[in-house]
Amino acid sequence: MKLNNKYYILRHGEALSNAREIVSSWPEKFNNHLTKKGKLMVKEAAFTLKNKNIDLIFVSPLLRTRQTAEIVGNILKIKPKIDKRLREIGFGVFNSKPIFDFHGQFKKEEERINHSVPKGETYADLLKRVSSFLKDVDKKYKNKNILIISHECPLFLLEGKVKGFSLLETIHNNPFKKRIHKSEVRKLN
Repeated sequence: MKLNNKYYILRHGEALSNAREIVSSWPEKFNNHLTKKGKLMVKEAAFTLKNKNIDLIFVSPLLRTRQTAEIVGNILKIKPKIDKRLREIGFGVFNSKPIFDFHGQFKKEEERINHSVPKGETYADLLKRVSSFLKDVDKKYKNKNILIISHECPLFLLEGKVKGFSLLETIHNNPFKKRIHKSEVRKLN
């Protein structure tokens, strides 16, 4: 995929939901803030970005990503821009429930491409949403260094899209252990 800008991605730091092993999407049902450990992780990540000449930061509106963006933005002296298309995948009726209960709804991850839990999103839905974001930003800006702060699922699907993978290829080429980790910075293109 040809892009007009250089993109970096950053997954939020450890949040309360990560520590408690529950899923959390929109609407937020509790104060899912960064943990102390998560804040320290984000500060370390922010310092690795200082030499990347970041011009713009876009962030999901969820609390844990906004807190991540605030820390990074303060260090880089950039005011983050919120875009709801960067939100975590919709977990539907499992929002704020144990992660194992949610994953137990699918026999294989491939099912998530076109199937969701009640009131949730499929991978295809999410990819359409984050692709729309990337297309709009890439059309609006040229020759910028842009940081995208979001969640594991939107970021790993966006990585696959930029590499030209289908959703099935994205899943197969990115098992859970290879997906972006909390507070990890990656070059997208």
